Amino acid sequence: MALQQIAGLKFPARNSDLVGEKDIVDDCLNASFNLQIPRFCDPVELLKQYSENEDSDVKIRFDHGTTTLAFKFQHGVIVAVDSRATAGQWIASQTVKKVIEINPYLLGTMAGGAADCSFWERVLAQQCRLYELRNKERISVAAASKLLANMVYGYKGMGLSMGTMICGWDKRGPGLYYVDSDGTRLTNYMFSVGSGSTYAYGVLDSGYRWDLNVDEAIKLGRRAIYHATHRDAYSGGVVNLYHMKETGWVKISQDDVLDLHYEYQKEKQ
Repeated sequence: MALQQIAGLKFPARNSDLVGEKDIVDDCLNASFNLQIPRFCDPVELLKQYSENEDSDVKIRFDHGTTTLAFKFQHGVIVAVDSRATAGQWIASQTVKKVIEINPYLLGTMAGGAADCSFWERVLAQQCRLYELRNKERISVAAASKLLANMVYGYKGMGLSMGTMICGWDKRGPGLYYVDSDGTRLTNYMFSVGSGSTYAYGVLDSGYRWDLNVDEAIKLGRRAIYHATHRDAYSGGVVNLYHMKETGWVKISQDDVLDLHYEYQKEKQ
């Protein structure tokens, strides 16, 4: 409340007669997660007065950026991410862990709102564990990504910001899916998500082959993230790199992008 008064935010009083609120409350109370919902029907419309209204004394800017990537090759899946968190032009952190370890055979990446990605992928981890206990076998990558897509689709239009990749290994081999906060779910051999993704795609497209060996794939993922951090102001920090294998994921390295910059500059000489 104190922060609300200092910032000058004026939220409407709770009104049980608001159209649609009773249904939302009932659904929330009956849901298995028992989430606390906002005191208004449409949080997106409410926040527009502070983010888009020129006459407002309060300006809330939700600009954020990142670079994450993952690609399949003959020996599994390579996952590489940066570690910078931004709030507009302010660098909030250089040490964000953007790979969420769901279980020993599943990884999720974080792009968009850090809180949304972190929360929903941990809920996914809980559901995957429950599936394993009930069915006496690991959940497939396809099923895990479908679970996540179904969960966030229920909150479509309520202000979630999430673009994640679900990577893993199951009976079908390596799996890679993209899921966002609208409930979109796609599968492909390569994805890059975030403000620096266009730069990462340029490097990936120039060096990707299915028959890459492990060392070549690691170097490709690391170089793609580095070039994205070099050109995109909203990406930076360190490059965290994982390799998903048949025996589970392995964290390969954590490299400061400044060290990589000088390393790659020496190669040009």
